[in-house]
Amino acid sequence: MRILLDECVPRPLKRELRDYEVQTVTEVGWSGKKNGELLQLMAQEGFTILLTTDQNLRYQQNLQQAGIAIVVLIAPTNRLTDLLPLMPGTRNLLNTIVPGEVVEVGKFG
Repeated sequence: MRILLDECVPRPLKRELRDYEVQTVTEVGWSGKKNGELLQLMAQEGFTILLTTDQNLRYQQNLQQAGIAIVVLIAPTNRLTDLLPLMPGTRNLLNTIVPGEVVEVGKFG
């Protein structure tokens, strides 16, 4: 399982996923890529999961065709302090999510 952190996700969040192979969009040289191209590059390079805060991605792309699972972090902001509480749920999800699936992880209520 290879995980890519989207540009909208703070890079220090990578530390919360030490047990996984995680890279950031910047690390792989894909900064500024549009979502469609990003998903295509991910599939070509063997990434299986995109971790993002972009709640509109599921409506903009054919995720089934891309073959990439998407985890959308839902928080008041994309600051590290708001996203850290979502990481236990995210880690649990990573072992069960399947390609083409979009799962939102967030604090509701």
